[in-house]
Amino acid sequence: MNADLSFNVGYALVGLLLIVMTLSSSFIARVPLSSAILYLAVGVGVGPAGLGLLTLDPLDDSHLLERLTEVAVLISLFTVGLKLELPLRDRRWRIPLRLASVSMVLTVGAVTAAGVSLLDLPLGAAVLLGAILAPTDPVLASDVQMSDPHDRDRLRFGLTGEGGLNDGTAFPFVMLGLGLLSLHDLGDWGWRWWAVDVAWAVAGGLGIGYLLGAVVGSAILYLRTHHREALGLDEFMVLGLIALAYGVALLGHTYGFLAVFAAGLALRRAAVTQPASPSALATPADAHPVESPDDPIAGQRQARTPPGGPGFATASGTAPGQMMDSVARFNAQLERVAEVAVVLVIGALLTELHYGLELLWLVPLLLLVIRPVAVYVGLAGLRGVGMAGPERRLIAWFGIRGIGSMYYLSYAISHGLAVAHAERLAAITLTVIVASVLVHGVTVTPLMRRYERRKEVSGRKATVTGPNAKRDSRAP
Repeated sequence: MNADLSFNVGYALVGLLLIVMTLSSSFIARVPLSSAILYLAVGVGVGPAGLGLLTLDPLDDSHLLERLTEVAVLISLFTVGLKLELPLRDRRWRIPLRLASVSMVLTVGAVTAAGVSLLDLPLGAAVLLGAILAPTDPVLASDVQMSDPHDRDRLRFGLTGEGGLNDGTAFPFVMLGLGLLSLHDLGDWGWRWWAVDVAWAVAGGLGIGYLLGAVVGSAILYLRTHHREALGLDEFMVLGLIALAYGVALLGHTYGFLAVFAAGLALRRAAVTQPASPSALATPADAHPVESPDDPIAGQRQARTPPGGPGFATASGTAPGQMMDSVARFNAQLERVAEVAVVLVIGALLTELHYGLELLWLVPLLLLVIRPVAVYVGLAGLRGVGMAGPERRLIAWFGIRGIGSMYYLSYAISHGLAVAHAERLAAITLTVIVASVLVHGVTVTPLMRRYERRKEVSGRKATVTGPNAKRDSRAP
C-alpha cells in the first residue's frame, strides 16, 4: 500500500474510532476495559496481520513515528501541567520529584543490568533500553491521573506529576546510551553529558518553559480581566504556547518535553494567582456559554463529563477560570485524538517484528519487580506527605508504559541506531507497551474504584472520630 493510501486509511480509521468511542464512552466507563485496549485491537485488525490496510515499519518509518509520538507527548505534557495546581512549595511535590529522579535512575540501572547480563546487549544499547522503558506514560495514564486541579489526592497527584516529569528526565539517559554507542558526543570523561545533557538541559528546559508560560499566561489573563480582550482565542494560545516553549527549549539545547510541561504548570499558576478585577466577575458576551444550573439536561451532562472533557475538570466563574476551562477542554480533545492515532499505529506495528523468548520473563520483571522496587526505594523516608500503604502499592503498580517509550525508541532509531539493536529494542518496547496497555487497562477501573471506596470510608471514620465526635454524639 502506498503512503498516500495509508494516510487516507488512517484518517478514516481515526475519525470512525473517535465517533464510536464518543457514542460508547458511558458504557466503556462502566466496564474494566480501557479505550486504549480497543484502539490497540483495531490497530492489529487493520495491520498486516489483519486486513492489511495500514502498513508501517518501525525502522523504515522511524522519522514519521518520531514526529507522530512527539506531538502526542507534547499535547499530553501540557495537559498534565495544567492539572497541577498545588504551589511548588507544597510538600506533596516531593512524591513526583522522587519518582521522576530516584525511581527513574533505579529503573534505568536495573533494566541496564538485565540488558547486559541477561540479554547480552552492549552497555550502550542496554542503557538505551532502560531509558526507553523507564518513563511512565502521560497519555495512556489519564485514568489514574488527576481529573480536577483542586484535587489534593496524593496518589493521583504523584502519578500525574511523575508522568509530566519523567518523560523529560529520561532524556539524559537516552543521550548517554547513544553516546556509549558512539552516536552522541559525551565529552572527555563524560563532562559534556554531565554539564550539558544533564545539568543544563534539565534545568534550562524547566526554566525556559516556566518563564514563557508565566509571561504568556499573565499577559493574556491581564488583557482578559482588565481590558476584556483576547477572548475566544484560548485554543490558539494553547498551540502557540506549546510550540513556542518547545521550539525555544530546543534552540537553547534543552529538553523541550520538560519545557512544555513547565509551561502548562506556569499557565495554571498564573490563573490561580491572577488578582480579580471588577470586570472579571462579569461573563463576557462572546465567551463560552455557561449552562444554567436549572437545566436538568445540562446538569446531567455536567455530572457525567467534566468541563475539560474526560480526565479534566475545573470550575470557576471568573475570567481566569473560564479561560482555563476552555484551554482544558481543547487540550483534552487533542489528547484523545493523539491517543487514538498513536495506539492504532502501535497495534499495526506488532506483526512487523520478530520476538524472542526473553520477553516471557523481561516484561514481568519490569512490571512486577523493577517498578515496585524502584517506587518503594524512591519514596522511602518520605515525610510530611502522609503516604499510606495502599497509595504506595498503587503507584508501584500503575507504572504505565506507552507513547513516551515509543517516542524514545523512534528517536534512537532515527539517530543512527544499528539495525540489529533497533530491531531487538523495538520488539521489546512494543511488547512492554502492549502488555502495559492490557494489564493496566483491565485493572485500572476495579482498583481505582476500590481505592475511592476506601477513601470514602476513611473520611467518614475520620469525621466520626474527630475532636468534636463526643460532643456531636450528645447533641440532640
